[in-house]
Formats: sequence, C-alpha cells, structure tokens
Amino acid sequence: MRLKYEKGTIKLEGEYNLPHGKWDARESSQRQDSSQRAQGFRYRDIVEYLDNSSLGYEDDVLDLIPCPDLSCNVDLRDYQEESLSRWLSDRSGIVVLPTGSGKTFLGMKVIAEVNAPAFIVVPTLDLVDQWMEELRRFDVEIGEYTGREKSLEPITVSTYDSAYLHADEIGNRFKLLICDEVHHLAAESYRHIAEFFASPFRLGLTATYEREDGKHEGLQELMGGKVFELKTEDLAGEHLADYTVERIRVDLREEEKEEYREKLKIFQDYLRSTNIKMRGPQDFQKVVMRSGNDPRAWKAVRARNEARQIAYNSRAKLDELENILKEKKNERIIIFTRHNQMVYEVSKRFLIPCITHKTGKKERKKVLRRFKDGTYSAIVSSQVLDEGVDVPAANVGVILSGTGSTREYRQRLGRILRPSGGRARLYEVVSSGTKEMQTSYRRKKKD
Repeated sequence: MRLKYEKGTIKLEGEYNLPHGKWDARESSQRQDSSQRAQGFRYRDIVEYLDNSSLGYEDDVLDLIPCPDLSCNVDLRDYQEESLSRWLSDRSGIVVLPTGSGKTFLGMKVIAEVNAPAFIVVPTLDLVDQWMEELRRFDVEIGEYTGREKSLEPITVSTYDSAYLHADEIGNRFKLLICDEVHHLAAESYRHIAEFFASPFRLGLTATYEREDGKHEGLQELMGGKVFELKTEDLAGEHLADYTVERIRVDLREEEKEEYREKLKIFQDYLRSTNIKMRGPQDFQKVVMRSGNDPRAWKAVRARNEARQIAYNSRAKLDELENILKEKKNERIIIFTRHNQMVYEVSKRFLIPCITHKTGKKERKKVLRRFKDGTYSAIVSSQVLDEGVDVPAANVGVILSGTGSTREYRQRLGRILRPSGGRARLYEVVSSGTKEMQTSYRRKKKD
C-alpha cells in the first residue's frame, strides 16, 4: 500500500480496500486501477487501521515544515492543566472555556507538547495579531497566512477565509491543527479546512460551542468530541471576577407603544392569514422567503423589523443608561447594542467614544488604548466587540439590545470578567410589553 496527499485528499494505492476509501472520478481513465481516495482528515484513521492490521505501507502524506524544538515558558492554571490532560489522552478534541480564561495559553502548551509544526486558524486579523504576539514566546519564526501576507513557518497563524481558500495546497504541511473560535468551522465552507487538512492532531477552542443551527454536531467527526468544558460560573470568583446580572425593564413611551402595536399587528395578521406558526427562526425564514414574490409578506417582514427597532432603540433605554452612568461614574463601562443607530445616539448624548464596523482599525485601536489607560471610562459598540477583539478589562457591562443568542450573551459577559479584582455587574435593559422580553427570557433559559 502507498498513501499520498493530493489536493486535500489521501490517495490510496494498493490491493486492499481501506476504511473511508472511495473510488474517485479523477481516476475515471484508469478504472481498472485499485487506487482510491479519502478526505484528508481521514489520514489518522487510515494509518491506525494499517498499523493495527499489520499491513505494510509507504506513507508519503505528510510533508512537514522543517521544525526546531518547540518550547515556551507558559504556566497553566489548574483547570487549564486538566483540559490539557484530557486533550492529550487522544490528541484531538474541543476545549470549551469562558472568554478571558486563557484559551490561547492552553493552545501554546499543546503546541509545545506536540513539538511539531502547528497551523492555527482564527476568525479575524485582529486575532491573528493577538496570537502572533503571544506566540513570540516560542524562539522560532512565526508565520502568517492571510490576505496580507503568506509565509509558512513551524508555527503559522491564518484566518478562516485564507485557510479555506488554500487548504488543499497546505493541508499536509502541519502535524497539529488548532481552530480558535471553533464554532466557525461548522459553517458549510469552513468545514473544508478540517476536511482537507491531513493533520493527525487537532485542537478546537471556543467559549461557545453550540450553534443555533445545530451544525456544531458535525465538529465531532472533524475535530474530535468535546473533551473539556467549564462555564463562566465555574470560574467566577477565583479565576474570573465574581459577577451579578440584573435585568432592568423600561416602558415604551406612549407614541412608541402605539407604533409598536401597529407594526406588530401587520406581521401577526399575515401569520394568521397564512397559518404560519412562529416556533423558531426557521419559521420566520419561511416568511422572508415568501417576501420575494409576495408583497404582503414583504410588508409583514418590514413591519416586524420596524417593531423590533422600536423596542431595541426606545428612548427610555437612554434615560435608564443615564442613571447607570451616574451611579457607576467611577467604574469602567462597556455598553453593547445590536444596531449602529443606538451606538451613535449613545455616543452623541453622553459623549462616549464609539466603535462600529465602520470604525477604522487605527481609530479602534486608539479608542481601546485610551479605554485601557483610563483616558476613557466608557465605550459603546455594536456587535463588533462580541468576538475576536482584545478588549481591555471592564467591570460594568450594559446591554441595551441584543439577540437571543447564548453565544452573544456569553461573549459580552466575558468582556467584564477579566480577573481584575472586585465584583463585575452586567445590566440588561429591555423594553416591557415587547417581544424583546421573550428574547431575553429565552436566551437566559438556554444559558
């Protein structure tokens, strides 16, 4: 038997039928040939089968980047040590730890334990920069494989986008594959990264493993199962700041209530007329799909979105925020909203620096730097600070609007739980008598 790597697949040449091997159309001109193909990630399973069957074979799959001894000085906390031990038992699997609990340090320790070329995939360029900064503790050149630079080194950091585009070219150059924020890997396109890489050792890292669409279940086959998990409350008070969460209800103004009811009635009338029951996001998608050729459906979707905007951006929320800012004037505060409209309202009314997706990288870094050194005591942002950005420690968070996503909630909570001493407090301000209340309760129930 001979194993070769070709374009994200393992080519199996020989007289035996091996697990996961399938005849491929690329061999159509030589159908009498006994060669088969398997997806790259099946490499480890195939080698284990051959070893256990005592079958002789030539292994030409891995073409590893030349690599010196990889060691770095990283001290792990007790729970990090336990998660490392669990991962080492099979050298594959996903570790779930809260935001701020040191997942990067765990990844670095795994690299040192494997002591072989490692490829790290992250969602954003900001995270590329953060990983590369920490990885300088290794006395080796750190590679970057992104849209701005492509260099392969013993330890290389890439974005999901770049790794997806080139996985079939570089998938046999690394023994260890680390996917940070691994829930992204479950997306239809990004899963090809894990499928095309032949790396026998795999580590997934995330604070929020489950996805609303349920696609995270496919990660077990690609990365190994969940081998260790701790939630925020497990570390609060010792390794992370202790915290409390307070939900504050505010009433819409009379004119807002009237407009909200009118908009919501348009949507509900359409549901009744079409006998569509709203049991989850998939049911709303049915209405969205109809809106392409049904004017009434389009009007209903628009009315529903306008009703939500009224609830999310009520004037009473700004009044309540003013009370919180006065009460916590000596604290470090991050304000979260769902839409930019409210970000700009808060920024203008309270003279608080804001960060949105439109904020340039240079400006964003300046705002975060001044928040870190105390020049700014508060910042306000839409969803761009939820994931993939190194946000300085704060001890008060205010959620003015959000989704029903458990992931979003945990990310925002994690922003105020850095181990900086004292008790952190998260305020969630919701509009009474609106669907926003149901969204809040639903998310808390899932959490």
